[in-house]
Amino acid sequence: MTTALAPATWAIVPVKALGEVKQRLAGVLLPAARRRLMLAMLHDVLATLAQVDRLGPVLVVTPDTEVARIALELGARVLREEGARGHSAAAAAGFALARAGGAVQALTVPADAPCVTPGELSCLLDAAHPGAGPRVILVPARDGDGTNAVLAAPPDAFPPSFGPGSFARHLAQAEARGLACRVVELPGLALDIDEPRDLAALVAAKQGDPAYAFLQMQCGALDPISPGPSPS
Repeated sequence: MTTALAPATWAIVPVKALGEVKQRLAGVLLPAARRRLMLAMLHDVLATLAQVDRLGPVLVVTPDTEVARIALELGARVLREEGARGHSAAAAAGFALARAGGAVQALTVPADAPCVTPGELSCLLDAAHPGAGPRVILVPARDGDGTNAVLAAPPDAFPPSFGPGSFARHLAQAEARGLACRVVELPGLALDIDEPRDLAALVAAKQGDPAYAFLQMQCGALDPISPGPSPS
């Protein structure tokens, strides 16, 4: 049996177990609403990734049975975790599978960044300069503290280390490894939904989208933050 060559770039999407998602929104959303929000955001992120022709397989890394089922229905591949090991470990496991599958580079994006656009992802791929040697591309979070996307070429060139302070940590890691590093600011991808103010920004961005209509009443009193400048 002949196996087709893997496309050059895999996309890795780590997703927690649904019972553990969005704990920082507990003050404004009940568990069922947080679960519903997570699935709506995951659907948007996977649908956006599917629109980018230059991306190869989309791989969802999760311990959750329902997330895995939905990912498969939306055309993604799934890597099941035996238990929750955190975002960094899930991304690293996805990178390792991409490398084993022949990927030239791999991109990890969060499942809770539903405002990412195909154009932003294309911009990120353009920044990678295929064939230019080992390298890493970073997309900072809105607050400048976190990292919302990492593109590593080859996929095992750069172990991701998410969490507080990850952007500065990733810059330091790239320098220590002698990797060419480029920072790309993308406002849609930079908006991950963690805090109530992020949620208000999402409500503003998704007005008229029926998948998010349930949030309108619950988040009406929150102050949205502006979406930020578009990439030049």
